[in-house]
Amino acid sequence: MSKPPKKYKLIWSDEFSIQGLPDASKWTYDVGDGCPRICGWGNNEWQYYTEADIDNASVKDGKLTIAARPEKMGGKEYTSARLLTRNRASWKYGYFEMRAKTPVGLGTWAAIWLLPEKNNYGEWPGSGEIDLLEHVGFAQDSIFGTVHTEAFNHMIGTQKGGGVGKIKPHEDYHLYAIDWTPEKMDFLFDGKIYFTFYKEALANSKQWPFDQPFHVILNLAVGGNLGGKMGVDVTAFPARFSIDYVRVYQKKD
Repeated sequence: MSKPPKKYKLIWSDEFSIQGLPDASKWTYDVGDGCPRICGWGNNEWQYYTEADIDNASVKDGKLTIAARPEKMGGKEYTSARLLTRNRASWKYGYFEMRAKTPVGLGTWAAIWLLPEKNNYGEWPGSGEIDLLEHVGFAQDSIFGTVHTEAFNHMIGTQKGGGVGKIKPHEDYHLYAIDWTPEKMDFLFDGKIYFTFYKEALANSKQWPFDQPFHVILNLAVGGNLGGKMGVDVTAFPARFSIDYVRVYQKKD
């Protein structure tokens, strides 16, 4: 059971209680393959993201399911969904918690992450990225949490992050969270901190662009630079990523 963090209050949530498509008052979609701006969504991913397609994003029995399916569309061999609170809700600081069950299969790449509502410090990675949860099929029993900034990112070998192994996150629902304050960001699995990213004493936006509103993203990719690192098992699809709820808390006044 989830308990609200001390001194925090719930300010936004989706408990996925409406059957059918995800609540359009809370979620928007990224659509297509990222072209022409960032083809393959910047990671050489194999899927085409659909918009409001119940075969790729559906709510039933209190759960959101994002399904990556073998289906030809837009020159791609797979379809899936990427849901965002962009233009619906965004937050600066808070406790962000999701209860989710990861997919199964080599080539899957599930993520719960945050991007800035506006690129106040320039294009990626300058304005920051927070990966609250990443799960890839070739590391089935592990999960990861990372941050990306201009100073700290995988493109230059300085990425900051952590992970938890031997947990079988595909067998049951688990809690994934970040506790984001002006001074640091804690990453939690089932209520326990496994990684902390600190704001350095003299940090500027290159190290800490996390002083602006960010929105939440839920998606399931196929293949790509990370997800497809060890190949893609075509027999693993359709693959499903299930989310029980998304909750955002902020400190009480």
